[in-house]
Amino acid sequence: MTLDPSDPKNRDCPYFSPRELFLAEAAKAILIKDGPYGTAIQGAKLDEAGYRGETGLSHDQKGNNDLVNLTQPALIARICQDYIDAGARVLATNSFNANRISQADYGAEHLVRDINVAAARVIRETVDAATAKDGVPRFVVGAVGPTNKTLSLSPDVNDPGFREVDFDTVKDVYREQARALVEGGSDFILIETVFDTLNCKAGIMAVKELERELGREVPLMLSMTLTDLSGRNLSGHTVEAFWHSVRHARALTVGLNCSFGASQLRPHIRLLSGLVDTLLMAYPNAGLPNELGQYDELPETTAALVREWAEAGQVNILGGCCGNTPQHIAAMAKAVAGLTPRAVPVPPVVTRLAGLEPFVMAA
Repeated sequence: MTLDPSDPKNRDCPYFSPRELFLAEAAKAILIKDGPYGTAIQGAKLDEAGYRGETGLSHDQKGNNDLVNLTQPALIARICQDYIDAGARVLATNSFNANRISQADYGAEHLVRDINVAAARVIRETVDAATAKDGVPRFVVGAVGPTNKTLSLSPDVNDPGFREVDFDTVKDVYREQARALVEGGSDFILIETVFDTLNCKAGIMAVKELERELGREVPLMLSMTLTDLSGRNLSGHTVEAFWHSVRHARALTVGLNCSFGASQLRPHIRLLSGLVDTLLMAYPNAGLPNELGQYDELPETTAALVREWAEAGQVNILGGCCGNTPQHIAAMAKAVAGLTPRAVPVPPVVTRLAGLEPFVMAA
């Protein structure tokens, strides 16, 4: 007899990993991911003291959204609950810049572990409480941003070979963050908004090292961001070349986020959908920002655009990035309810390589 990992009667079975349960749920329906935390935190209108709390930090902390996990956990729990109420079943941690490199701007490097453990714990507790009430399986995703440094490009136009950081440093930074996110209760690690593929590779290696340290799998999710409409990230990879570069990681999901709205991402989602032999997750911005940097796209508009992807069988998980609100997520959930999730293709066995462009060597 084969047990169904998504059956509530079997949920506590030790043989079912988070990956197996996720795959079982994703086979039944298009899963909904949450939206951004930054927009909601800004909406709370915290003053500098509200960000700082009792941390004793000397730098100005206004805008340090990751620190809010420590100083205002009830706010983070409320935002998470709003996304759950909207229909999200894939809940990410508020930890985009919770790494040693990015937190150096706030003089908070020594708090990185505490921030990430708290970020994962508050989402874990909120998710578990919701699932205990309604029995709906939900997943906690440890979100890891790209840092504010790049391994592939020089910040000095007069010295193309100069790098502010090296590969091992970035890898260690990612490993420190991922370890704390897992300690706090994350099911998966999401390396998101990948503008530099080499940074992403450092993150992949960090998680693989963490797996060996823990003696168990830590499933990965990878999400690339495009920097122009030609479909390349900042380090120059096309969508297909990026996939060739990271396919070895055997990620649970691969996809696109941020960059643009759903209209601009449409051709790139269509391309990626036919390529990747894993689940595809997409969470676009709520359109393009206006002159004041605000997002005006209505929830119904965003939902209608991503429904086109779902109707075409191109996505497995949908959510929102910049500008999206719980109302956007609720509209998406309603728009794709009952639609069949994308069937994962089985590509031919060939050698796939990548420079900035993809290269396929026939068998």
